Amino acid sequence: ILDDADLDVAVDGSLWATFMHNGQACESGTRLFVPSSIYDEFMGRLIDRASRLHVGLSSDGATDLGPLISAGQLKAVEQYIELGLAEGATPALLGTRPDDEELQNGFFLSPTIFTDVDNNMRIAQEEIFGPVLCVIKYDNLDDAIRMANDTIYGLAAGVWSRDIERAVDVAHRIKAGTIWINDYHLINAEAPFGGFKQSGIGRELGEWGLKEYLEIKHIHVDLTRTRQSKFWFDIVAPQE
Repeated sequence: ILDDADLDVAVDGSLWATFMHNGQACESGTRLFVPSSIYDEFMGRLIDRASRLHVGLSSDGATDLGPLISAGQLKAVEQYIELGLAEGATPALLGTRPDDEELQNGFFLSPTIFTDVDNNMRIAQEEIFGPVLCVIKYDNLDDAIRMANDTIYGLAAGVWSRDIERAVDVAHRIKAGTIWINDYHLINAEAPFGGFKQSGIGRELGEWGLKEYLEIKHIHVDLTRTRQSKFWFDIVAPQE
């Protein structure tokens, strides 16, 4: 989040980036860098709106967050929440299993938002694949970009700002394969999708995706040479 972002757009976009499919998307946002100048106001809106996300059955039109994919994943996410508490992060919003009797046999979990997160914590560095957001306050944009890049992953990121030129400059400095500006999760079929570092090899979609199915060959033909190259061995022919 940049300090000139539209707060309502940035809050709603951040919730969508993190909690769509209950955080179970490979490109989901898991760390949120918020400038100290707007931190309190931003966080107040973020926590209020996150607390009103409705956890329920997919068949319920009012549902915002459905279940996690399995009992094992539910347990893994809950263990990460426990880890975050042990690492010293503050649960501004603590995820719990719903009380609704209809949901008792499912793998449902409400959102967790951690504040006071250090970028070196495991909850900030590892993939949780669940409804957990780590918020990191920053004073200097260069520091925020450095922390954003301080990860073994590099699949996707988002930048929120009213100043598009500035946002594009930030996007160029972030090491990720897809970067959205004032949006998130929108995938264009004609655009390449894939990551840097340990976020996959190659690209899918678009022209680049088609080329992943091809083998590239180089054939070199010299049509001009009339004598041996100066780079070849200088072998003197034997005298007869």
